[in-house]
Amino acid sequence: MRSFSTNKAAPYLFIAPVIVLLTLFSLLPILVALVISFTDMDIAGLGDFSSIQFIGFGNYVQVLSDPIFVKSILNTLFYVVIGVPLVILFSLSIALLVNFGKSRTFKVFRVVFYMPSVTNVVAVAVVWSYLYNPSIGLFNYLLEKAGAGTVPWLTDPVMAKISLIILALWRGIGLNMIIFIAALQGIPRSYYEAAALDGANRWQQLVYITIPMLRYAIFFVSITTMIGWLQFFEEPFIMTEGGPLDSTTSVALFIYRNGFSMSNFGYAAAGSFVLFLAIIAITLIQFRLQKKETDF
Repeated sequence: MRSFSTNKAAPYLFIAPVIVLLTLFSLLPILVALVISFTDMDIAGLGDFSSIQFIGFGNYVQVLSDPIFVKSILNTLFYVVIGVPLVILFSLSIALLVNFGKSRTFKVFRVVFYMPSVTNVVAVAVVWSYLYNPSIGLFNYLLEKAGAGTVPWLTDPVMAKISLIILALWRGIGLNMIIFIAALQGIPRSYYEAAALDGANRWQQLVYITIPMLRYAIFFVSITTMIGWLQFFEEPFIMTEGGPLDSTTSVALFIYRNGFSMSNFGYAAAGSFVLFLAIIAITLIQFRLQKKETDF
């Protein structure tokens, strides 16, 4: 009996450290932030808790009517709508080339494309800021040598968003490429051999075998990539600081400004929970769509 009860408790003992860490550093901070979002907490409130007042949904009403917050939502949607499909498309395309490529060069490409994803984002953003520089930047220098005009990479409102997407795309390909390569190598070779015997060419094998067998990997990459782009922060924070004219301000950058620059902690917490609920809603929609496709 004692041995049976020990075996029964063993799984809980193994997961206990993870549960404790998750509670202390994830669930508890989320709960505290939720409470703060219903107050007018600022820098003074940190020194004197008695000065903090409960204001209900006041922060949420104010943040949803804030024109800069609305603009940051539109900017974030722009990043997601343009960036996420491009990351998935390029990651999958490169993974297919690397996986099915016969030359040894394709093995080197794994490292080449993966390295940006593990490089420090601050260092990368600083280097790309110089590349985008309108007067001394490499990109405009090459365009001038080619006879084309210069591009206002970070000074035009629309072009600045596209420039940040290019950088984030360059950084985001590597990790997703590795995930796709792992999924590709899990597809049994017998499927391709049987298709080849039936006369299927490479394109037909890709459409009817490879892509359907990758649906779970594509779904996973779509979820994680979209969550990452909804929290788009480092690139606009380092390279443009949200400018010009708040054209590159993301929701995450808006929350950072109000929370850490202006010390409006309650207001920033409300904005963070609006983003949190948006991420949850989009994720649930994707899970529902994936379930329908699987059932079909």
